Amino acid sequence: MNASASDNPIELPASALVMLIGAAGSGKSAFASRHLPAEAIISSDQLRARMGRDEADQDVNDAVFEDLRRRVDDRLGGALVTVVDATNTDWMRRSELIHLARRHGRPTVALVFDLPLEVCLARNRARARTVAPSVIRRQVDALRRDRDRLDLEGFSAVWVLSSTDQVDRLRLRLKGGPVARASV
Repeated sequence: MNASASDNPIELPASALVMLIGAAGSGKSAFASRHLPAEAIISSDQLRARMGRDEADQDVNDAVFEDLRRRVDDRLGGALVTVVDATNTDWMRRSELIHLARRHGRPTVALVFDLPLEVCLARNRARARTVAPSVIRRQVDALRRDRDRLDLEGFSAVWVLSSTDQVDRLRLRLKGGPVARASV
């Protein structure tokens, strides 16, 4: 199912794997911190900060994503909602995580932050730690290339957010839990 976000809350199964997909600067981490339980979020940037010199340390990526997969596997095995906060623009990394969810019989949900390149670049410039604009362009290109076929990768639901207004209006509900909404 490929749908755009609306004013109706998106219901997330309490045991789902939720992948945030979007370029650096698209607002995935800020969104996750406003809407989702902190203990459910597995952030590649936070793992890099713990395992390397800082959040931008790409030299530790292999170890970071190995640890990320282990944490995802542990949470899914416990039937806990699991949120992967990474760019997730590489279909091979997504497929590894979808495989873990399938192995545990868990649904997979994609929240796609398909914001305009200019928005991502402007937000990136305003951050303390910036990503090279060429990297963001590649991430946006990869997302746009794959966006319309994410449901074919095995996601139970795909929600595409294509404007900052959609991101701001989006409400999430964990099945059996409260509605979460950004305070705008």
